[in-house]
Amino acid sequence: MEISLNEIRIFARHGVLPDERTIGAWFRVSVNIEAECPKAIESDDLEDTVNYAEVAQVVKQEMNIPSKLLEHVAGRIAKRLMKEMPRIKAVGIKVSKENPPICTECQSASVSLCLKR
Repeated sequence: MEISLNEIRIFARHGVLPDERTIGAWFRVSVNIEAECPKAIESDDLEDTVNYAEVAQVVKQEMNIPSKLLEHVAGRIAKRLMKEMPRIKAVGIKVSKENPPICTECQSASVSLCLKR
């Protein structure tokens, strides 16, 4: 089963430049989870699946911890989800920074990673 949260929009303070961590910016985080939840199909019980509200809470908490690199943020989110939610077999994370401070106009800069058990 795949469970996805698409483009959670969060204000956070990530970046290499000190001003990025002081002023902050808008980010979008997408999470794709592969999980073993066969009982949920029949039971209709939240306890038999991965609760995506809890996934969103982990994303929010980890995004509130400043980092220099998007790679670091994505890795923290993925590792924590794997640790706290044993049904998860693989997790893909995409973290995008809106309007990154580079020398040209750019809608976003992104990092994606996938961790598997």
